[in-house]
Amino acid sequence: MLDHVFTDAISALRDAFESAFLERQAFEEHFQSDVLVGDLTWETSYGLPGEGEPPRVVAHITFDWPAWSQAAYRQWYVDEELERRPAIEMEIVLRVQQLAQAPDPERIYGIMPEMSPLVGDDRLERAGLTAEVGHPDPQGDDPEAAAEYAVEITYEGLYELAEETVADGTNTLLDEHFGVLGGWIAATLVKLGDLNLSYLP
Repeated sequence: MLDHVFTDAISALRDAFESAFLERQAFEEHFQSDVLVGDLTWETSYGLPGEGEPPRVVAHITFDWPAWSQAAYRQWYVDEELERRPAIEMEIVLRVQQLAQAPDPERIYGIMPEMSPLVGDDRLERAGLTAEVGHPDPQGDDPEAAAEYAVEITYEGLYELAEETVADGTNTLLDEHFGVLGGWIAATLVKLGDLNLSYLP
């Protein structure tokens, strides 16, 4: 098992989502390394229980461990001095999909806060709304297939690791901070699901 503070954070977030009764989308999880820059990226997706495959409302989570964070972590590991706190760059995309009609952006914005709850020392900020439409191929197998709509709200932020977390991966701070994030995502997905939007069969 890899012993690294970044994998400790991933484990803490998984535990938070399981405690919030969210379901992991098994084939949507990826762990990647940028061999040129040195950044690590972990991506995963969670939906509400019983939503089916794919779920109508889903959260896509991306954690980036940039090269400068690794350099700060390595310096602490070698010298036991933390001159700069390493950080995880976080992106949360809350998506509503399989829609039969384009949703009113004002309805979505009306229930989505500008910021997340406090996660550690900071909050995730709402970065905007993206709407998309998929048009079926008129020459495809189902010429009467309807267009499919989706909408996404993105939140972005930085999670700076406390020195006690860097020093001891079993410290409870990660569980406390990401527990808040897991509960907030679950509650927000429920709000999106309760909007009574028009879905495809």
